[in-house]
Order: sequence, then structure tokens, then C-alpha cells
Amino acid sequence: MPEALPQIPQALQMLDDQPSVRDFLARAVVEGRLSHAYLFLGAPGSGKTDAALGLAQCIVCPNGGCGSCDECIRVRHRTHPDVRLIEPESATGYLVDQVRELIEDVALAPVRGVAKVYILTNVGLLRREAANALLKTIEEPPSGVTFILIGRTVDAILPTIVSRCQRVPFRIVSEGTAERRVMQKIGASQTEARIALAVASTPERASELLQSSGRRQVRRLMVRTIGELAHDDEWDVLCAAKALVEAVLEAQGRLPSKGRSKDDPVKRELERRIEGQEDYLSKGAITQIEKSVRRELTARERSGMMEALAAAQSLLRDVLTCCEGIDAPIVNQDVSDVVERIAANTCTGGVVRALEAVAQAGNAISHNVNTQLAFEVMLLAIKEALACPPSYR
Repeated sequence: MPEALPQIPQALQMLDDQPSVRDFLARAVVEGRLSHAYLFLGAPGSGKTDAALGLAQCIVCPNGGCGSCDECIRVRHRTHPDVRLIEPESATGYLVDQVRELIEDVALAPVRGVAKVYILTNVGLLRREAANALLKTIEEPPSGVTFILIGRTVDAILPTIVSRCQRVPFRIVSEGTAERRVMQKIGASQTEARIALAVASTPERASELLQSSGRRQVRRLMVRTIGELAHDDEWDVLCAAKALVEAVLEAQGRLPSKGRSKDDPVKRELERRIEGQEDYLSKGAITQIEKSVRRELTARERSGMMEALAAAQSLLRDVLTCCEGIDAPIVNQDVSDVVERIAANTCTGGVVRALEAVAQAGNAISHNVNTQLAFEVMLLAIKEALACPPSYR
């Protein structure tokens, strides 16, 4: 008889689209057989980061991942001081100094409990020198420390890193399955689910987007901005870029609070995290938490900018579908009038060049180019590209 499935912790139940992963992690949690280092492998959109955060909840939660306590909520919101989500600080990969700082942090005691979790994304960008600095720590971390590394394929990751981790493969989730997941989770319509998935990639993030008025406003503003480019002058475009950046920052909680022009979002978030613990934390611990807050807010800001670019890309792909006369439903059905209006006044080549401008903006932001400048250049390039000369229509 097949082995009975364990009780699935609430924090892992969102992995229904990855049943093998869900059951494997659930057994490890329930039976107390967690590894000190995991390597989550799979295509973008397969839910690896969401799974890592779910497993982190199980590790730091006193109830094994109940999903509703303060520890779980903080992990889910990416504000738990003992769960760090780390991304490469350079466009070319992880910096050696970044890894050394991580190793120093590993040696510190947990802030809130007895466990710490480090989630490293894009470990294919963990180059040899940085990887070598991290090897011994991953192989023999202090008690209570767990590493979760996230990558696409084993071939893209240094063998020395792979050999020290327990591999967890993720399968590709079909478009229909992802849509149904979002619809069931928050009661969204199929159209809403398709739009959100086009912008946010995974069902979990798509659901979060639909529940965030600020993030939905960013998408609406991007659609309106591109739809009005044909009639905007250069000053209008620059103002639109500024408005988009501010909308992203507001959605990510990076703007000062209303009526508090000197308010510092980092200080505000730091105060929220250490509230009630000030007397128990050393100055060094508070400094480490502040550094973590700055990194997380910066990563969140960059993610918000990329989400805005994904909204632009989705809209332009629909325009391309119309220009090519492809008999397929568009994604952004709620703004079909905008899609049709742009398609009626441009050409296929122009839309392709506009899509290239979006890709270039994403590349610029990943290389730490000023986001407003990247948006300004992108919008001006899209405006020029969509204004195809009549002879090319």
C-alpha cells in the first residue's frame, strides 16, 4: 500500500499545483527531517519563491506553519527579521562582499525565535569566487539555520553548490491551471486572472496583485499612459514617467506617509519590525535588521518596476495580436478599446520596436539605472515606435 500522505501544514497548502513538492516538504516538516540546504529548480512561474516562503513559515512558526500567526504573516509579507530573501546586488551576479556579509549574518542569533532562513534567488548568478566563500557555510550552517536556493536548472549552477543541497524539482504549471488557482483563491473572474498572471507570473503573486489596489492602479496607469502617447508631447511623457514611478513606490510603501514629508520609509518599517523588542536587541542586531530592511525594500521596489513593465509588455503583445490579425482572444479584455485604437494607428514593426523598448528598460533597471530615467527613455521610444510612417502600415 502507498504511504499515507502527511497532514499538510497550512503554509504549504498553496502548493496544490506542485503536489509532489508539497507532499515532499510536508513530510520533511511533519517528521522533523528538514535538510539544512535545499535547491529549488524549475522554470520561472512555477512557484519556487512562494514555496520557499511557505517552507520558511513552517521553519520559524512555533506551530509548524499554521499560516495565521504573527511569525507566518511576517514571512508571507517578507518582513520577518529571521527570514531573508536575497537577490544578486549586481547585474552580473552575487558580489563577494554581499556573500561575506551574509556569512557574518548567519553567525548572529535569531531576532525573534530559534531558527533563521536564507532564501537566495537566481543562484545561477552565484559565480565561482562568491560561491566558494559560501560553500562551507551552506555545508555546515549553525544549528537552526536553513538555506533555500532557487535556480532554473542544475546546468546553470556550480556543481559544488548543487552537491551540498537537496534538490527539489518543480514542474511547469499550465496556463489554465494557474488561472483556475487564482479564480478559486480570491474569487476572481477568468479575465482578471489572465491579466494578473500576465503581469505577476505566478498564481500566488497574481492573487496578491488583484488584492492590492495600489498595484492594480499601476497597471491601469501604464495602460492609460501608453494609450495616450500618440497625443502627448515630450513634457507630457516625462510627467507620465514620473507619475508611474511614484505610483509604483506608493504601491510598495516606499513613499513618505501623507502629511509627513520627512518620513523615511526605511525607518518606518524598521520601527514596525522591532516594536516591543527594542530593550532586548543589541545595537548590532538593530543595524543588521535595518540593512535587511533596506535590501528588502529595494528589492520590492525593483519588483514593482518590473511588474509595471510586464503590464506594458502584456498590452503591447495584445496590440501585436491585433496588428497581425491573429484569431485569438487578447489578455487585456477590459481595455480592448485601447488595444484596438493603438493597433489601428500603428504597424507590426512599430509594435515589435515598442516591445524591444520595454525589454531595454527592464535591462536598464536590472543594471541599477535610475528608474525614472529608464521609464522616460522607454516611453519616448514607444511613442516613436508606434508612430509608424504611413508607407509601413
